[in-house]
Amino acid sequence: MAWRIEYTGAAKRTLKKLDKSTARRIVDYMNNQVVVQEDPRNLGKALTGVLGGYWRYRVGDYRVICDIKNEEITVLVLRIGHRREVYDDR
Repeated sequence: MAWRIEYTGAAKRTLKKLDKSTARRIVDYMNNQVVVQEDPRNLGKALTGVLGGYWRYRVGDYRVICDIKNEEITVLVLRIGHRREVYDDR
């Protein structure tokens, strides 16, 4: 089963603001590591608290917050950010 990666508008804007090598590393990780998994939950970690129900992937110092939609076989990237600030709700 091949999973599909989709990015929200906010995630796309964040990728454009990052330096090219970091953005490429994040996109490559999602395309080459997450998509090929039978279940994308084999990688990453479940979030708790306010972000409970979402999944996060660690790519260096950056975190990729996702919503995994089983019925659509889609991993929706909601937020991308540095580990210090990605969980803040500002």
